[in-house]
Amino acid sequence: MSTPVTKATDQPLLAVRDLSKHFEVGRSGGLFSSRPRLLRAVEGVSFDLHRGQTMGLVGESGCGKSTTARCIVGLQRASSGSIRLDGEELTTLSARQWLPHRRRVQMIFQDPYASLDPRQTVGSILAEPLAIHSTERPKARRLRAMALLDAVGLNPRHLNRYPHEFSGGQRQRIGIARALALEPELIICDEPVSALDVSIQAQVINLLKELQQRFNLAYLFIAHDLAVVRHICERVAVMYLGRIVEEADRDTLFTNPAHPYTRALLSAIPVPDPAAEATRNRILLPGDVPSPVDPPNGCPFHPRCMHAPEIPADACTRDRPQLLPRDTASRPDSPHHCACHLP
Repeated sequence: MSTPVTKATDQPLLAVRDLSKHFEVGRSGGLFSSRPRLLRAVEGVSFDLHRGQTMGLVGESGCGKSTTARCIVGLQRASSGSIRLDGEELTTLSARQWLPHRRRVQMIFQDPYASLDPRQTVGSILAEPLAIHSTERPKARRLRAMALLDAVGLNPRHLNRYPHEFSGGQRQRIGIARALALEPELIICDEPVSALDVSIQAQVINLLKELQQRFNLAYLFIAHDLAVVRHICERVAVMYLGRIVEEADRDTLFTNPAHPYTRALLSAIPVPDPAAEATRNRILLPGDVPSPVDPPNGCPFHPRCMHAPEIPADACTRDRPQLLPRDTASRPDSPHHCACHLP
């Protein structure tokens, strides 16, 4: 596999602006109403991802991380907003127009068994994208499939085996090999290690880092395990109820979080030292995540926020905070954004 050439430009590889995805879930006024009820899965999400960079997207289950990913790879059409890949708009493309871009954007799914066709051999799974996107002969595709298996640490001789003959970690390596088949520039990793044992997680994470350095890949890494995110990501965006509430470089986010929700997430990370674990101050959020069908007014986090009563003039319940830059005088090259009324 050849190494992609990095362009000398500051333009981000992926630029997402005000991305929203709504699903119709019924009628708000009953059976005969003409007004649809909308589930606002993603609302106004914006971020940049550069070549060779890994950006983490974290948050509770149901906050819109996977929906954001599926819109970026074209599996779902965005309701509004912009998704630009190397400056080219993707949201307006038809299925046929999307085809050449499939080579550049690939995805690794959470469940390695459900994402692999149990009726196909590993060789067929890896050769299928090559058959769709190239004119290589079957023998050349088979040799390429063997090279892909070798690249992810599997025996190239196992091409004729089926997915059920592999362990969970090996199946995820097959999924990674399939994502690499077309030499993409961007790979969306949708919780790629959450279904694996802890020891296997470390192996897969190290493999992803090795492949990134080897092929200059950009990763959008979706996860809820903040320890994994801290290990692999350079920047991290925190989502809550379909919105990004904080974005910063990894070190800033983990050492100086600005949003109360981010602080609550970080307080839940286990500490290896038993003595420190017993004395650490964990932030327990009251209540449940509001429904995305009927989100609260103002700040979406205010019903669970411990600081909401401190904000004057009921700003949290009245005004939705914008994702604005914080004081980054110490690191002007690494912006820190937060959507909160706290000073």
